[in-house]
Amino acid sequence: MADDQLDGGLGILMNLLPYVFDATRENFDRMVLGNSARGLVLVHFWSPKAGPCLVLMPRLVKLAAEYGGRFLLVMANTEELGRRVRDLGVTSVPTVKFYLRGEVAHTIHGAEPDSTFHAALSLFLAGDHEQQRMAALRVHQEGRTAEAIALLAQAAVEAPEDLAVALDLAKLLTLDGRPEEALALLSALPIAARRRADIAPLLIHLELIVAAALEPTPDTPEAQLSEAARALLDDRMEAALELLLELARTAPGFRDDIGRRGLISLFALLGGEHELTRRYRSRLGELVT
Repeated sequence: MADDQLDGGLGILMNLLPYVFDATRENFDRMVLGNSARGLVLVHFWSPKAGPCLVLMPRLVKLAAEYGGRFLLVMANTEELGRRVRDLGVTSVPTVKFYLRGEVAHTIHGAEPDSTFHAALSLFLAGDHEQQRMAALRVHQEGRTAEAIALLAQAAVEAPEDLAVALDLAKLLTLDGRPEEALALLSALPIAARRRADIAPLLIHLELIVAAALEPTPDTPEAQLSEAARALLDDRMEAALELLLELARTAPGFRDDIGRRGLISLFALLGGEHELTRRYRSRLGELVT
């Protein structure tokens, strides 16, 4: 009788809230994945056979009311969704997954206290992007790089002027084996940002990584850059420096003078007192004059 009363009370409360919904096999993609393209969606995977789920459910509904529609709350009864639950990686209940842009950005297992949900929601809904950035880095350190990338991508959309977010996102994309995406991200920054001391080394590093994988038309600046990048990957430092110096001499306008930028980056890598640094810095100086 108590469970029936609880279910009835929840049903009335959920009907009063325009941002709390029930998921079915038929509407899950539209309700969750579709809506997550426009904002945050929390999915509570629950079972009527699990007591902690019934404890957590009214708390989540109250939380949705407190946030007044800043996120959608979707109730997913695992008994009704069947095999789809396993396909979504849900192995225990209660589980609450945070969806953004069709992907899981965060997960909370169990009937955690309200403070845990408030802290998680602040990562997505608060305006403090530094807090969101640090939370993403903690998630990465826990081995959940894909979730960290999703968090940083959200912060980058909300605060495109925050270069620390862009830099961390580029680093995680690189670590995740996605250097082309990281390069595209940093290349889209204003030129003053691209030349910052904390961004320029990573940018040139990514340009060389991507160039090494290319097979450009022979006897072009692209071919020369690709050859220099492969020399660097093969640990042929002097050959790489020579090729970049030649590129700086023959094509200073190519990719924002990538030959010169590459040389300066390698000088920093070698150290100011290295014999190759001293020799090639002098030769680069002769080009400038």
